[in-house]
Amino acid sequence: MSAIHSRGPTDGFPPLPPAFEGYADESLAQAPAGGPGKNGLLEATFAREGANPTRLIRDHVKVPYHLTGTLESDPAPGLTTLVAQEPTGGVAQGDRHRMVIDARAGSRAHVTTQSATKVHSMGANYAHLDASLKAEAGSYLEYLPGATIINEDARCLQTVRVDLADDACVIVGDILVPDGLSDHEPFSLDHYHARVEAEHDGRLVCADAVDLRPSERNPQDSASVGEYGVIGSLYVFAPASSDRTAAFRLEELVEGIYDRISDREGVQAGVSTLPHEVGAVVRILGHREADATETLRAAWDETRQQRLGVGAPADRRY
Repeated sequence: MSAIHSRGPTDGFPPLPPAFEGYADESLAQAPAGGPGKNGLLEATFAREGANPTRLIRDHVKVPYHLTGTLESDPAPGLTTLVAQEPTGGVAQGDRHRMVIDARAGSRAHVTTQSATKVHSMGANYAHLDASLKAEAGSYLEYLPGATIINEDARCLQTVRVDLADDACVIVGDILVPDGLSDHEPFSLDHYHARVEAEHDGRLVCADAVDLRPSERNPQDSASVGEYGVIGSLYVFAPASSDRTAAFRLEELVEGIYDRISDREGVQAGVSTLPHEVGAVVRILGHREADATETLRAAWDETRQQRLGVGAPADRRY
């Protein structure tokens, strides 16, 4: 069979890092990169009137994403849950998956996945997982997918872009498990790059990246993750209309998160403020996924307690 050469669709995706531009030139012997069944798209718009429940007022889905409506089981008043399903069983070379989530003013939504995202081994090209999140004034949006499990020789680019209005709150979480599901050495992936960018009022307020290239530098050296094998990140973007109010709320939030995540067995975790007092970022290193996930949930729970007055819901996926 002759090889099919294609970069795949680029509309809606952010610019590629230089290394991934080179990967995009690599041809695939099966379906083209971003071709049918490999160009996943999930678009969802949430809206809410007053104290009524949040509703999913628009959605558009392309395989391999699938939706079966929303769930109303969250303890937070007016908050709805959307679970993105992916029946294909994992992410393969040449896959391009994109989410576009719009939270209208005053709405409250939690977006997650049915389970962990398994990124399979690759021989060419790469996989790109992208999420674009827009939060209008007074909205509350959580994007907390299951863990990302990276298998041997995989190349995975993850990008999250956040557009924030005043008094909106967006929470983004991620757990990276780099030892995959097969019998191989930890961090035997080819290339993993995860980038989170956030803008508030047209100004870039966060640009954070985790970039792992084991063939060039050992991720487990003392300047990277050291002895640990799981990486967790939680971003809380919560700009307020008043700088004084923002600073006061942010100080309470950071102190509350620190009290919840410090001195935990099996993990090292820290929290710091973001520029322009728009939020906080938590970084977690753990030996086990369960420990890192539990620590991330503690930081998420604290944020919810302070912002919504209720804690995080039970996670019944695992």
